Amino acid sequence: MRNQLALLSCLFGLAALAACASDSQNRRQVSDPAVPPPLQLSTSAYQAAAVVELPTVAALELPGLHHVYRLSDQIISGAEPVGVEAFEQLREMGVHTILSVDGKVPDHETAAQYGIRYVHVPIQYSGIDDDELARIAKTFRELDGPFYVHCFHGKHRGPAAAAVGRVVLDGVPRDQAIAEMRQWCSTSPKYEGLYKTIATTNLPSTATTKQFAFDFEPAHQFTGIRHGMIAMPRTWDRIKDLKKADWQVDPAHPDIVPLQEAVQLHQIYADLIALDEMKAHADDFRGWMEQGLRGSERLQRALSACSQDEDSFATGDWRAEAAEAYELIADSCSSCHAVYRD
Repeated sequence: MRNQLALLSCLFGLAALAACASDSQNRRQVSDPAVPPPLQLSTSAYQAAAVVELPTVAALELPGLHHVYRLSDQIISGAEPVGVEAFEQLREMGVHTILSVDGKVPDHETAAQYGIRYVHVPIQYSGIDDDELARIAKTFRELDGPFYVHCFHGKHRGPAAAAVGRVVLDGVPRDQAIAEMRQWCSTSPKYEGLYKTIATTNLPSTATTKQFAFDFEPAHQFTGIRHGMIAMPRTWDRIKDLKKADWQVDPAHPDIVPLQEAVQLHQIYADLIALDEMKAHADDFRGWMEQGLRGSERLQRALSACSQDEDSFATGDWRAEAAEAYELIADSCSSCHAVYRD
């Protein structure tokens, strides 16, 4: 009798394991499509992204998730998940793997609490190199979907990485993939390198990614200048929102205070300029950093003057100084990006 019970227990265990394996396999794309060939372009890749006309589709805006597009059953593109409500939404959407191509270390520990795996492959705005392509393609081919792919805002780098998945996992033609980047996700024409990666680069085959060594790390920590450049745009975005609101605190976000944000931005600039590696950069790069430092110092001074009492806020004497400081920072950012990022 004991032997029979042991046998039944073993059989049930094997059946459970088989069911789990089957479920995992079902979450992956069953087919292994050949990689569609690169496009032969006579125009820019951005212009080629208008050839396939897509229907108008509005982005989904969900709690903690913004600029979300479900590109296929397996691939969803969007902005960085914010807060536990974002991971609750992703779990409800059936997502099993999140691929971040942003520089910021993702909140992989919270994601794990919701049964979602994080993979971190930071890329740049100028394009995706061969090593990054292999990591991204291997993630799509070997991990469980559906996949949620994101950068910071969900408009440029994230959609490009999602397009890799559309080609290597879903098997869509290159012109379809870049059309989704442009017409749905609003990837900027400034980032021609991202478009060209999808349109013309030889993407890795299944055999290549199978042999490629990558352990799907959930977090990659940057240091130095690149670390500072991850923190800066988030602070700058909050400052832009505060400026639109006439520098008043949003009751929904009482922790975002104009003067505190200006102080934080100034500290980021100061820390960057103090780095030894800054000395090795070109004069124009250092000049734009110093311009941003001056602008953030002026903004800090202006917002400090208006935060003393209600009367000083109402007089408006500080607003001109804040506006000039803001434009000084904005100009340094756009000028630097045009040369070193875009």
